[in-house]
Formats: sequence, structure tokens, C-alpha cells
Amino acid sequence: MNKEYLSNIALRSFSFLAISTLLVLVFPVQAARGEIAMFFPATLPKHPSVLAQHDANQSYVPSKKTMAIWVTSYNSEPGQTDSTPFITAFGTQVRDGIVATNYLPKGTKVRFPDLFGEKVFVVEDRMNVRYNKRMDIWSADKEFSRQFGARYLRMEVL
Repeated sequence: MNKEYLSNIALRSFSFLAISTLLVLVFPVQAARGEIAMFFPATLPKHPSVLAQHDANQSYVPSKKTMAIWVTSYNSEPGQTDSTPFITAFGTQVRDGIVATNYLPKGTKVRFPDLFGEKVFVVEDRMNVRYNKRMDIWSADKEFSRQFGARYLRMEVL
């Protein structure tokens, strides 16, 4: 690859990061609510392993804390995990509703209401130590994770 091409990619990446950061700093409430959809579209492919229907027997649990956080999605692949891709950092089997984070203790329940409604996720995995204040949602579908990308979402801690 030539230097001009790489320079162009670096400039675009920096511009995206700068604009995203500016939007979050200037409009923090709107960003936390997910109202700034210019760079983070809320449309996702509907996949049953991640977008489960709300259980009518579950009662609604009010949140203790609401905040905005970067959220990504990962799969059980050796390239995205360690040598045991189907076992979490706490020794449990990966499954729908698992999130990885270094920010909250094991067993913490969270929701992402702007994308997943009342679906509850549980912290049962960890991320690389370089990631702080970030969440990673487990998915069985590699294409879903690829399309999910990185999103700045409102998170409710239960």
C-alpha cells in the first residue's frame, strides 16, 4: 500500500473519532439516549441468539444507574478470545445474554434499552486489560457482530 492511501485512511479515522468525540461532549444527554444516530445507526439485523423476546413472566427491574458506554460484539473464535473460546473468564459456558467487561463486577446485570429493550445481560466474561469502560456482547452469529461494530449506547445497571 502506498503512503498516500494509508495517510488518507488515518485522516478519515481521526476525523471520525474527532467528530464522534465532539458530538458526545457537546450533546452528552442526547448521546446517552442514543438520539445521535448520524454515525451510530440503531438498525441491527434481527438475530434470535441476541435479540430475544421479552419474557412476559419477568417483572420489570428499575435501574440503579444509567450511563453511556462503548459497546461492541464478539464471537467464540480463537482470534477474538483466548484458547478456550466457549468458556468465559469465570469458567461458565458462553450463551445468549452474556457480556464481557472489566468495568463492572461479575454477575452485574445490565440493559441496553435503546437496542434491546428490557432484555437483561449478565457480566460473566472479561475483556483485554487495555479496554476500560467498554462492554462486549457475546453473539453466536459472526455476521451480527461484524454489523454491530462499535456503538456508544445508554446502559442501565440493575
